[in-house]
Amino acid sequence: MTIVAVVPVKPLRRGKSRLATVLNDEERYRLNCYLFTHTLKVLEQVPEVERILVVSRDTAALAVAREHGAHTLQEPSDSQLNLALKRTTVLLRTSAVSTVVILPADLPLLTVEDVQALLQALPDPQGLVLAPNVQETGTNGLAVRPPDIVEYRYGPNSFENHLAYAREARLPVAIVRRPGLQYDVDWPEDLHLVADVFPEFAARVGAQPTSAGGARPSQLVSEGTYDC
Repeated sequence: MTIVAVVPVKPLRRGKSRLATVLNDEERYRLNCYLFTHTLKVLEQVPEVERILVVSRDTAALAVAREHGAHTLQEPSDSQLNLALKRTTVLLRTSAVSTVVILPADLPLLTVEDVQALLQALPDPQGLVLAPNVQETGTNGLAVRPPDIVEYRYGPNSFENHLAYAREARLPVAIVRRPGLQYDVDWPEDLHLVADVFPEFAARVGAQPTSAGGARPSQLVSEGTYDC
């Protein structure tokens, strides 16, 4: 049984535009690099994951992925996330991959145990697991077995849309709620999640280090590892 972790990544120098009111272009790039490499480092430590596949149109992000031993798939510049994931999972299915776990590259509290929780909750022999964000609007983690049974519905209200699809398709579905999967960095007020690593960023919004789940980013990834 082959398990592959898929990490879709936006261009590192263009992501997190919602933070433009408090971070300049170079600062957002540093943040994106940190979050991305943190995700790769966590996945490298998950024994159940046999392969990491990074999907992006950004050649710089793909180069970083390869430095971490990940496989890469370059998407066309006009590719949309759902289409990119569909292409990816079809390809993986033809390669005898049994299970895919999809994670975004902006979960600063992500741990090995979070990824294992997704995999352990997977229905057998088929089904999917969803991990919502803390607002329960987005999908911050998705595991599926086999890879091609789900129609991806990322976008606004993706958590509810993925749940609705599972019901429509009569697929067994489980939900996992863990701090490492619930908390992402999208808005200025989320910068408290990286206050240990980027205290100057968090200070601009009056944030202190997070206590969510009892884990801080600096406990999970060594300092100085966010440079791409």
